[in-house]
Amino acid sequence: MRVLVRGSTYLRWVYLLLGAALVLAFILVDSGLVALIDDLNLPSIPTGIIVTLVVVGPPVLLGILPAVREVEGIAVESLLGVRFEERPLGPARTWAQRRRTAAWFCLHLTAGGFVGIITTAVFGFGAVLLAAPFRAPDSYELLPELHYRVTGNWQDLWMPVAAIAGVALLFLLSAAIGALLAYSAPRVLGPTAAERIELLERRTATLAERNRLARELHDSVGHALSLVTIQAAAARRVLATDPEFAATALAAMETSARAALADLDHVLGLLRDDRGPGSKTAPQATLGDVTRLVEATRAGGITVEVHRSGDLAQLPAAISREAYRIVQEGLTNAIRHAGRPADQVEVDLSISLDSAGLLLELVNPIAGTSDNSGGGRGLAGIRERVAVLRGTVEAGPLSDGGPLSGPSSGAAADRWRLAVTLPVAVTTKGSH
Repeated sequence: MRVLVRGSTYLRWVYLLLGAALVLAFILVDSGLVALIDDLNLPSIPTGIIVTLVVVGPPVLLGILPAVREVEGIAVESLLGVRFEERPLGPARTWAQRRRTAAWFCLHLTAGGFVGIITTAVFGFGAVLLAAPFRAPDSYELLPELHYRVTGNWQDLWMPVAAIAGVALLFLLSAAIGALLAYSAPRVLGPTAAERIELLERRTATLAERNRLARELHDSVGHALSLVTIQAAAARRVLATDPEFAATALAAMETSARAALADLDHVLGLLRDDRGPGSKTAPQATLGDVTRLVEATRAGGITVEVHRSGDLAQLPAAISREAYRIVQEGLTNAIRHAGRPADQVEVDLSISLDSAGLLLELVNPIAGTSDNSGGGRGLAGIRERVAVLRGTVEAGPLSDGGPLSGPSSGAAADRWRLAVTLPVAVTTKGSH
């Protein structure tokens, strides 16, 4: 009984009736063509072949039209309640899709024609059964071959009951056939396995590009906003006592904001994909720009000690760009989680390149109650960048006297260490 109260049951019945209506249209066309063939007085075998082609040909030819897949997809989604992996279902672009669309179209016509015949019989004979008890007794012979006449009493109650039962059975049958079609639609009308793989690859590429752009925005704009916040706070505190430092901080804020706007415009241009043929791509920062990044950070009163070793000019451009973003995010986290005034924040940054690869290490103070072990978007973005480059990430608070490579060893327990190792196939020329 639940099937009879579901709206999907009647929507699927409507879908089948659409197939029945198409069958009726083909019958009207075919009847005229078959009459013309009969007038030719051809032998029986050629006549049968021609009639078969006339009956089967038009549905198949119509089914291979590219737009039929799109129209059927809309009808299947709205009336059968099917959700395809490819939404919306586009027109047939390949012959494989056209063949499968033609097969589905013929299946739709067959199922719709069958249900259409039953619907006509049920509603036609059901109307007769409902009206029969209201006829004058013995004046109406309902079933002449059985010599059954209307009696006009309780014995005729089976007639309306049979009419209602016939309608219920019709909708149950329609629901069953509709469920079979809904099960078959993604397999016949939907994308093939190869098409699903191609669709998944396109979606994966789109998501990867979106994640990359999100990381770029987070790293560049987030870092700039953190610097602007620190520099504004420092300038406000010393505005009356040290106007020269306040002016320097304001200039650094302007520089940081301009750089952030340039990065934002570049990323938004990529998202809009509105770059013309003559447009230029904004240059991406590399480890060669770390000095500018560090100076902008120092302008906010933060002390940053930088230690370099190895010939960083040998780094491939892709690794150098990602390394710059990792350093940028590390400095941003140092600013955010220091938990103290900017002039009390000391950051040790070590960049070294040797036969083991590129090592980036940042050690910075954190608030005593800070717990960054779970990481945030910034640390997650660093892990994603490093994973693509097949490197390793170590991030966590330092314990007293904990092992630390480079000049930062011996840091106290209220400090945070970020160490990233990226494999690099270069031949180093020694350290300096």
